[in-house]
Amino acid sequence: MKYRSTRSNETVTAEEALLKGLADDGGLYVPEFLPKPFLEAKALKDMSYEELAAFVLSHFLTDIPEDTLKELTHSAYTGTFETKDIVPVKPLSQAFSMAEMFHGRTCAFKDLALSLFPYLLVYAKKQDKDGKEILILTATSGDTGKAALEGFRDVPGVHIMVFYPSHGVSPLQKDQMQKQLGDNVKVVGIEGNFDDAQGTLKQVFGSELRKESAEKGVLFSSANSINIGRLLPQVVYYVWIWLKLLENGSIGPDEKFNVVVPTGNFGNILAAWIAKQVGAPIGELICASNENKVLADFFATGTYDINRPFHMTEAPSMDILISSNFERFLYYLTGSTDEVAAAMAKLKKEGKYEVSKEAFHKAGLEMMGGWASPEDMIHAMSGVYETYDYLMDPHTAVAYAVYDHLRREGKIPRHSHTVIISTAHPYKFPGVVAKALGLAEKDSPYDTLREIEGSTGIAIPRQLGELENRPKRFTDTVDRKDMADVIRAYVDEIARH
Repeated sequence: MKYRSTRSNETVTAEEALLKGLADDGGLYVPEFLPKPFLEAKALKDMSYEELAAFVLSHFLTDIPEDTLKELTHSAYTGTFETKDIVPVKPLSQAFSMAEMFHGRTCAFKDLALSLFPYLLVYAKKQDKDGKEILILTATSGDTGKAALEGFRDVPGVHIMVFYPSHGVSPLQKDQMQKQLGDNVKVVGIEGNFDDAQGTLKQVFGSELRKESAEKGVLFSSANSINIGRLLPQVVYYVWIWLKLLENGSIGPDEKFNVVVPTGNFGNILAAWIAKQVGAPIGELICASNENKVLADFFATGTYDINRPFHMTEAPSMDILISSNFERFLYYLTGSTDEVAAAMAKLKKEGKYEVSKEAFHKAGLEMMGGWASPEDMIHAMSGVYETYDYLMDPHTAVAYAVYDHLRREGKIPRHSHTVIISTAHPYKFPGVVAKALGLAEKDSPYDTLREIEGSTGIAIPRQLGELENRPKRFTDTVDRKDMADVIRAYVDEIARH
C-alpha cells in the first residue's frame, strides 16, 4: 500500500511516510485506499493486544513483513502498561462504558500509539539506509509531548524536540516535560498557544531549514498525529474495545456501539472512523469539544471558522482551533486533493472555509458534534463520581457531558451502548479534579494529589508521584518567531556529535 498527500498527487511508500511525517506540499499522508472490511470477531476474540495490533496494521503497512510487525508490537506492548488488558473497558451501566487509555508510561492515551511508533520509525530508518540522524519535531497541547519524549528517549539515531504552550498546560503536564530524562531530548516552552506551535512547525517542515538540516545529516520527522505512524496504531484500540464489549456482554454479536471522543487535533476520532470503515461495528461517532468548539460548529454549519476567541481551559489538550487531522477527514469527505488544497489555502488566508452541501451532508452521516462548557465539565466530573464512584479527568468529562446531553435530546439511540473514550488519568489535572470533588487546592500540585488520594482512595500513579523530587532540566521559553532558530541550533548540536 502506498500513501498519498491530501493536497496533491505526491505518493510515497509507508516507510517514506513514516520518516517524512508531512508531505512536501504541506499535506498529510493518507493510505491510497482504505482496506475492505476485514474484521471478524470469531477470528480475533482470543488475540492479545499486541497480536491484534500486528493483525490490524498488517492491512495498512503491507511493506513490513508480518513476522517483523509481530516483533515490533511485542516490543512496544510488553512491560510498558500497568494493566494486562492495555485498554480496560469498564461498564458503568447498561448504557455506557469507559475505555481507559491512561495506563501507559505517561498516563495518557498518546502512550498507546507512541509506544509503537518509535519501533516503526526505527524500522523505516533501517530500510532507508541513508545514515542520517532523525530529529522528531513535535508541538504538544499537553500529552503528546511527554508520551513522545518517553517513547523516543535514548533511541539510537533519533532525537526529539518538543514545543509546548508555556501557560497552556497543567502543572503536572509541565513537570512531566521539564523533568524529562534522556540524552536525546529537548523541551522548549513557547509564548503562545498550541496552534501557534503547530503552525510554526508546519512552516518549518516546508522551509529551507528542512533542506539545510538534511544536508547536515539530520532528517526532520514528527510524532504528532499528523504522522501516519501515530494515527494507524490508534485504529487498533477501537477494534479492541469492540472485542471487550462482546466479551463482557455489553453488546451482542450483531449489535453496534457508539463512541464519544474528546477531540482536539482530530486524530483519535479519525482513527475511530477508520476502524469503522474496516469493519468495527461503530454506530454513532460523536466528536466532543470544549469551549474551543470549532469542530462542533463545523458539524452544525459546514463552515470551519477559526476567527473566534481562543479559550484556555482545564482540558488543555482540546484547546485547539486548527485540528490538523481534520484535513484527512476533509479528503475522505470530498475525495479531491484540489478541494483540500483550496480549503487549506483559504483557511490560511481568511481563517475559514466551507464545504459543499454534498460534503456537509456526508459529514453529518459520518459523525455528529457537540460541546460542553466549563460548568458542564465540572458538573459531569462530580456527578459521575457521586453516581458511579468513577473519577474522570476533564477531557473525559467533556466527552461524558456531550454524551449525556445528546442522550437526553434523543440523538443517541435509546437502547444502544456507548463507549466514552477516557483519554487521561484524572491525577494529571489535580486542580480541577479537587474543585469537582469539593476539596481545597493546595500550593503544590503534589499536595493536592495527596488530598485527592486521601478522599477517594485512588492511589497516585507511580509515573506522576516520582516526578515530585526530580530536578527540572528544561525551563527555556521562547517566542514562536524564534522557534526556527532554536531548531537550527539543536540541529547543529546533533551534527557536531
